[in-house]
Amino acid sequence: MAKLPVVSGKDAARAFEKIGFVHRSTVGSHMIYKRPGVGTLSIPNHKELDLGLLKRLISDAGVTSEKFIELLG
Repeated sequence: MAKLPVVSGKDAARAFEKIGFVHRSTVGSHMIYKRPGVGTLSIPNHKELDLGLLKRLISDAGVTSEKFIELLG
């Protein structure tokens, strides 16, 4: 598994948008993204996402860590 970089919530959201997730709403400090057939991601709008949370978001999105790093670029 590739080493994940430290990313903000906004950077992670931009990466997930590249694979079809669409921003649906914002509840408090969480951005809600949906993609038909995959589900919903609740991404906190923080300067740095915790590594465990980032891994969970990547898993829930159905991509690998390597693919996520590629999407960040």
